[in-house]
This record gives sequence, structure tokens and C-alpha cells, in this order.
Amino acid sequence: MEGYREQETYKIIGICMEVHRILGPGLLEIVYKDALEIEFKLNNIPYEREKKFSIDYKGEILRSKFNADFVVCEDIVLEVKAVKEFCNEHIAQILNYLKLANSEIGLLVNFQNKSLQYKRYAL
Repeated sequence: MEGYREQETYKIIGICMEVHRILGPGLLEIVYKDALEIEFKLNNIPYEREKKFSIDYKGEILRSKFNADFVVCEDIVLEVKAVKEFCNEHIAQILNYLKLANSEIGLLVNFQNKSLQYKRYAL
């Protein structure tokens, strides 16, 4: 599964690097999300922001939904962070989002440090 959607993930990471290069670290997540949305539009990359997903529990749909920061190119979950470093909760979050979204590829991106941090996850 290593090569699946590789071109798309490289393009998304490149866009994240561009946003980080221009804005730098130290801003709130929402600022980076707004800038990413502009870049996705400029690059004609299909995306949905704050895409809602339902959670099925024993055949019942729970009232609570989860919102993926972005779903890009129809099936790549992009989770944006502005934190000192990734922690186990962030990794668990992206893996859960992948399962709930029935997606095979996820990107966890952190804008808080001097260099952009990112990690690609595949199910």
C-alpha cells in the first residue's frame, strides 16, 4: 500500500510546506487551515473542510459526529496541528479518523515548529 496516492500526498505535503514557509510557526491551527484552504483552491485540489462523519455503534448512529480537518482528493484525511510535538493522542486520533472515514491514507501535519512536521499513515 506504500505507493497508494503517493503523488497526491506529496502534493499535499508540499502545500503544507508552502503555508509553513510563508506563515512560519506560532499561529493557531485555524490560521493554517484557512491558508491551506486557499492553497487547495489555487492548486485545483479537491477538498472538504471540517467534513463530518457519523459513528455507528451496534447499528445505531451516535449523535456525536467527528470532524476531519480536511478530506483531500476524496479519501486522504488531513489533520492539522499547531503543537509542540505529536503525542499518542494525535496518532490515535488520525488512525480512528481513517477507520471512521473508511480511508486508507492519513496525514498528520504540525505547523508549530521551525520546520514543518508531518507523518503519513496508511491502513
